[in-house]
Amino acid sequence: MNICVVGTGYVGLVTGTCFAETGNHVTCVDIDQKKVEKMKNGQVPIFEPGLNVLFDRNTKIGRLKFTTSLEEGIKDSEVIFLALPTPPGADGSADLKYILGVAKDLSKIIKDYKVIVDKSTVPVGTAEKVEGALKENLSNDLFDVVSNPEFLREGVAVDDFMRPDRVVIGTSSTKATQVMTKLYKPFVRQGNPVLFMDERSAEMTKYAANSYLATRITFMNEIANLCEKVGANVDMVRKGMGSDNRIGKRFLFPGVGYGGSCFPKDVQALAKTANQNEYDFEILKSVMNVNEKQKVVLADKILRYFDNDIKGRKIALWGLAFKPNTDDIREAPALYIIDKLLENGATVTAYDPEAMDNVKKLYGDKISYATDAYKATQNADALAIVTEWNAFRTTDFDKLKMSLQNKAIFDGRNLFDIEDMKGRDFYYSSIGRALVLN
Repeated sequence: MNICVVGTGYVGLVTGTCFAETGNHVTCVDIDQKKVEKMKNGQVPIFEPGLNVLFDRNTKIGRLKFTTSLEEGIKDSEVIFLALPTPPGADGSADLKYILGVAKDLSKIIKDYKVIVDKSTVPVGTAEKVEGALKENLSNDLFDVVSNPEFLREGVAVDDFMRPDRVVIGTSSTKATQVMTKLYKPFVRQGNPVLFMDERSAEMTKYAANSYLATRITFMNEIANLCEKVGANVDMVRKGMGSDNRIGKRFLFPGVGYGGSCFPKDVQALAKTANQNEYDFEILKSVMNVNEKQKVVLADKILRYFDNDIKGRKIALWGLAFKPNTDDIREAPALYIIDKLLENGATVTAYDPEAMDNVKKLYGDKISYATDAYKATQNADALAIVTEWNAFRTTDFDKLKMSLQNKAIFDGRNLFDIEDMKGRDFYYSSIGRALVLN
């Protein structure tokens, strides 16, 4: 099939590349001329494991192309995916200006039947708004609007797309159903479901899924905070809970809060939708409030350790991305921790395997950047671990002991075993577990 993907962010570029990998001819459209030129020259603009292999293969054989021209992109396309940003507005609602703007542009240039697919995460009722924008210049027989939310996890997005747990498609059109069934058939050969439903239910499904996962994370962070008060070990609690098959093991790891491009804005947008419909979604309010506090819990621990005086102290930070295997720093807890440390007079030296360039764009020389993890800790007063990169899990403690002035580690991801840390000469503070006071 011939496919057009409008927008080449995480979702758009992964979507376009993976569709090309299954034999489709894909044209990706983006208004950023420099970005398009880079992609034409074989440069992948984001870090996503495995994406570069598929990108290289499909660009070289001509199945994956890039342009800044919307008209060129849709010319021969049967399906047009809208993978555009929906940033939170000032009131917390998702901003649809990019999607509706492209829909209006499409209404002026579509000449034959197209399936227009909302791939972005959008509020309930967006498909109807896109349809309204298209109807400004098009008759109903020239298009169908479909809601097809993405469920991609950054860091494993390629695998998620190629082997999805499920595909959710919202449409009331028989013709669009046939097109989407054909399009997704190669991805569900092992029997994972393609779930067809109405457009509004599909839109709600994405927000409900992300908000529920954010709630699980937040609940475990609350349990972890209480464990510290009562002397329980959250690792044991998590295992005890996760062994119940009604609960399951995933998304029960406590830490320094959730971040990224999806959970924060999706929880906020769903809460706003509830408010607009005169429903008081109290759980989501609590989730957002707790998560804001949890993002700085590590900074609070550091402040308490130094009796609330960290002026002139050097703090080493391991991890800047909101999660491992990505360079994405959107709503990353590390940013909130850095801000609080700087506000209290500390200096910060950070290391992350992939995200440092993005952080430099935000902070410039307000913080320092190390070329490896141990150089970040040279003469540091404390180490804060914020992102659970695998490389941090096998730390050389002898080397770390030599570089840290105060042998204090604040572990926001519980990377190290408590019993093992008791045999080492460190002050070790983690999340939801007992302090190690060696």
